[in-house]
Amino acid sequence: MATDTLHHEGSVVHHEHHDATETKLFGFWVYLMSDLVIFGSLFATYAVLMKGTAGGPTAAEIFELPFVLVETFLLLFSSFTFGMGVLAMNAERLGQVKAWLAITFVLGAAFVGMEIYEFQHLIHEGYGPDKSAFLSSFFTLVGTHGLHVTFGLIWILVMLIQLSTKGLNDMTRPRILCLSLFWHFLDIVWICVFSFVYLMGVL
Repeated sequence: MATDTLHHEGSVVHHEHHDATETKLFGFWVYLMSDLVIFGSLFATYAVLMKGTAGGPTAAEIFELPFVLVETFLLLFSSFTFGMGVLAMNAERLGQVKAWLAITFVLGAAFVGMEIYEFQHLIHEGYGPDKSAFLSSFFTLVGTHGLHVTFGLIWILVMLIQLSTKGLNDMTRPRILCLSLFWHFLDIVWICVFSFVYLMGVL
């Protein structure tokens, strides 16, 4: 009788935890959808203002496609390394999870570093966000994406600390899955930025 009671209580706790995890994932999906609306608005704003150069430089004159291609490959590869980390998590390989997350962090940090360099270079050349409506919308769109990547990097650091102290458990696994969704989402947004802003601007 006591065994049955304990088994029942254990089943209830497991069921409640499963429901809580699903609720968190659903809430995170809602957050991603709100982020999608934000980026959609920024893309629409850029589409309207991209011809508003006010006598300043056009996209073809300031964008360096090879430089942006390196940024793109860094972020694409970081998405791959994060996927490998999730696979390692599913296989209960804590050391590999931490290693893949660390590699993802380095690649993401390199991407942000290149983006900061690009902004500094443009501002140094006199092509800051106050130069024209085109540059204002460009800095806003690309800068917003860069801020999201920076937040993702901070999140990765937090997860590395938690994995070192708590390991893989029912708390850290859902958080890694949410972070994975966030990171892949940023990768997709960047592909849109590269195609719509840089590639179409140069061609």
